[in-house]
Amino acid sequence: MKVKINNVRISLLHETTLEQAVCKKAGIGRDSLGTLRILRKAVDARKKNDICLNYHVLAEVDVSARQGKRLLADRDITKYEEPLREPLALGTLPLSAPPVVIGAGPAGLLAALQLAEHGYRPLLLERGKPVAQRVTDVQRFWQTGQFDPASNVQFGEGGAGTFSDGKLTTRVNDPVMAEILQLFVDAGAPENILWEHKPHVGTDKLRAMVTGLGKRICALGGSIRYQAQVADFVIENGCVSGVVLNSGEKIAAGAVVLACGHSARDTYAMLARRSVGLTAKPFAIGVRIEHPQELIDKAQYGSFAGHHLLGAADYALVYHTPDKRRTAYSFCMCPGGQVVAAASESGGVVVNGMSMFKRDSGIANSALVVNVGVEDFGGGPLAGVEFQRQYERLAFALGGGNYYAPAQNAASFLHRSAPSLHSLTAGSYRPGLTACALDKVLPAYVTDTLRLGIESFGRKLAGYADGGALLTGVETRTSAPVRIERDKQSYVSVTHDLLYPCGEGAGYAGGIMSAALDGYHVARAIMQRFAPLR
Repeated sequence: MKVKINNVRISLLHETTLEQAVCKKAGIGRDSLGTLRILRKAVDARKKNDICLNYHVLAEVDVSARQGKRLLADRDITKYEEPLREPLALGTLPLSAPPVVIGAGPAGLLAALQLAEHGYRPLLLERGKPVAQRVTDVQRFWQTGQFDPASNVQFGEGGAGTFSDGKLTTRVNDPVMAEILQLFVDAGAPENILWEHKPHVGTDKLRAMVTGLGKRICALGGSIRYQAQVADFVIENGCVSGVVLNSGEKIAAGAVVLACGHSARDTYAMLARRSVGLTAKPFAIGVRIEHPQELIDKAQYGSFAGHHLLGAADYALVYHTPDKRRTAYSFCMCPGGQVVAAASESGGVVVNGMSMFKRDSGIANSALVVNVGVEDFGGGPLAGVEFQRQYERLAFALGGGNYYAPAQNAASFLHRSAPSLHSLTAGSYRPGLTACALDKVLPAYVTDTLRLGIESFGRKLAGYADGGALLTGVETRTSAPVRIERDKQSYVSVTHDLLYPCGEGAGYAGGIMSAALDGYHVARAIMQRFAPLR
């Protein structure tokens, strides 16, 4: 009999094997347990003196009918049945040309992969370079300050997530997630992402995974072109029937998936010029905060900090002002990582965070941001873009005009004293840092809320607000500042047929996994409408 067993707990006080723990939970002997597969693994650190690993597993058990009835009486044990998936019903309308996918981030890659797998032969256009060349350009920027607006942390194969912690979590509860994670593993991601409660691949594993996805698309009949920036659309009778590259080349398209990413500001401007439906949307801005990873480990795990089964600890913190108008919160927390220069335009400073798979840098960093809305920047659909740009350029100027980032330690920030870079960590941002009062770089309502948030977080995590942290600005690319409006059922643009806005850049996702899910579903919507190419 195959059963799903939830809440198999293993205390770190008494390390035991998973097989032993499953047998104890089910009340069976080891000889009655067959194959065992982990479905989910999480850390339960609510009791600092007794931290546990909590597993959900799928197990084959050889038991009598009477024993089976006893097992299934436990609310944590259920009989397992393979989920049934309805076959995809492909459409019948003919495509005038292969579909074109714009952007090789997670949304674009998954859309192209689904289309290729079902015979639609998509063309994937990426404005930046392949991963290997892109990494070389980014590392040169970090080392020398030599910035390439065409190849950077935001633009290139893999999208902005290529230089991140590679988190594969999402708040979206979608059964397709398991299928997508398996696709990632098949492309080169580590297998443990299939069961970890908070899966991540790190920037190093993510690069290999992205390369694997691209190879799979091409093997299935799709094609990829790099350094192929879409500058305009071909529009006929209200339909997007093709794209125009910045070289002037025109490419016919039976459908266009627009997965441009949240930093393609020139693309947003083109959409506005072409009267594509756009609206401004809220996002958040702030700083990156760095602590010694050991401090966060001790705050979260107590005496178990550094335990070989736990790894580097993370955190998620939220503070609401009394009037509920502002919220300070941690975002994209990178255990054992570093702060990185993430500009996509000349003359602007943008910070982000990333980690390798092992998360072993010794530095914990996270975005610490405050919500901003249309009431803060007003104007038309691109007002949020200009709002971001204003503070990025200010940070560039106050950092010294050489892509150094303005920064100060938490003590000088909290007490509004002369800015200092002295902290418990050596700032990891490159090319370098300039001591600067962050009140000069961000709006007062942001810095005031950040101060209240840091003080609140210090009451939740020991040592967090003691003054030794380092704050680096500015973090402005938390999410897209616009939404490209689309129909909820068909996923097509509300203003232009055959245009399918997709992913984080379109305002419908907030990370690698949710963007990949959106790309998957957009591709499915196209396939349900059109027949494959013959």
